[in-house]
Amino acid sequence: MVKLCSSCGTEVRQKFVEFKCPQCGETEMIRCGSCRGLGTPYVCEKCGFKGP
Repeated sequence: MVKLCSSCGTEVRQKFVEFKCPQCGETEMIRCGSCRGLGTPYVCEKCGFKGP
């Protein structure tokens, strides 16, 4: 299964994190190392939570 960054949409292979949405706890969020370092925003598709 291909994993894509929730912020930039690029395929991730290393130096990434996976976590459940902090608000609804249902959507799996994936963040690449670059977006994490830059603080690039992400949005939960289910509840609309915006992070970081």
